Amino acid sequence: MITRHSWSVRTRLTLIAVATAALSGLVITTVATLALYDLARDYQTNQVAGAALEVVHLAQRGRLPAVLEHGNGVGSQVLDSSGRVVAATPDLAGAPPVADFRPGGDDVMAGRELCDPPRMPGECVIAVAFRIDRPGGDWLVYSLGAMIPWYVHSGLFAFLVTVSLLIVVLAGAGAYRTVTGALNPVNAITGELAEITATDVGRRVPVPRAEDEIRQLAETINQTLDRLEEAVEQQRRFASDASHDLRSPLTAMRTQVEEALQYPEDVDWTAKAQAMLASLDRLQAIVADLLTLARLDSGAPAAEEAVDLGELAGGELDRRPRRVEVVRRLEPGVRVTGDPLRLSRLLTNLMDNAERHAVSAVTVTVAARGDTAVLEVLDDGAGIAPEQREVVFRRFTRLDAARSRDAGGTGLGLSIAREIAASHGGTLRIEDSPKGARFVLRLPVARP
Repeated sequence: MITRHSWSVRTRLTLIAVATAALSGLVITTVATLALYDLARDYQTNQVAGAALEVVHLAQRGRLPAVLEHGNGVGSQVLDSSGRVVAATPDLAGAPPVADFRPGGDDVMAGRELCDPPRMPGECVIAVAFRIDRPGGDWLVYSLGAMIPWYVHSGLFAFLVTVSLLIVVLAGAGAYRTVTGALNPVNAITGELAEITATDVGRRVPVPRAEDEIRQLAETINQTLDRLEEAVEQQRRFASDASHDLRSPLTAMRTQVEEALQYPEDVDWTAKAQAMLASLDRLQAIVADLLTLARLDSGAPAAEEAVDLGELAGGELDRRPRRVEVVRRLEPGVRVTGDPLRLSRLLTNLMDNAERHAVSAVTVTVAARGDTAVLEVLDDGAGIAPEQREVVFRRFTRLDAARSRDAGGTGLGLSIAREIAASHGGTLRIEDSPKGARFVLRLPVARP
């Protein structure tokens, strides 16, 4: 089974920084060591070659002693044309020839790396050979110097390793400190959100002063909390109003039942049943409207088909019993895409509202204005004040007595109508009119 370690962001970023610094330090140390090794090796080779040249100069001037001076830790031998050692430094005195290679062709110098030379068992050295032109034949000068180790010098290598380790430590500490400082506002936001979730949605998370992504996160969270608080408050108002409106018919029915049980001999059961049916009808209407709103709020899918808005409005008006005069101005061929049942419900709700408040007539208009289909329902009632035109679309809204819903409405019809309009990509507003209330629905025209 694979086990995943739940490491924090701070730990992961610190480990990444340490690993990156360690890898960088390893690369830098390796490159620096190799570069220094090449420099030190070239320098040592030059030292050995310089010591051999000094011996060559002595031989050419005829001042070659049998015992050569040992300079800078470099040992030398001089071989005559027969291969006999004629001069050597004290460390190679009496030793056989230290090398058997010689410059090739017209070259006067050659270099090699030799291991286990005479008098130096278990060691590797840098060897340089010079050829000297003599009357009896060519002589050879061999000079040997210690091989440079791969780390060049223990102290220098320790210094490079120490610097690399220091860089790793500083990188890890710096990353940990930086990430901790960056995550402190996040921790504060998380803690505040936990308390807000458990206690009060009216509180807000702290906003850092720095203009960075965390500030944007905090501002976005606060905006979300604003909308959440507004939604919660709306739900509270809705629940309070809904409970009140549901209690009213239930209370009326309970009162009627208790009264009938208390005086059964004096009860007109037919009239009592009709009164209770009226309360049940109101209760059923409220529950049906609540279920419709719940489906709309949840985004329940609806049918999508081409609908002739004028034809749909005409058919709906034909089916309705007339309470007041209905003036029709229905332009044919105004087609939209949507659910005919929901659009019919929208028109029904607007007509119910208009007929409850109309004095003598309701005017229904359907027209196409550019790429927009417009449906207007205008009554000749008292109208709605501009400051209350959005209020009437709230659920269970109560206005003044002139436009109250006491005449039979549930207080949800206009809310349902606006939700249906929004689900079809349209708008429903109350606009100015000379008299009464003018509800205007705008929907996108269906494309061919």
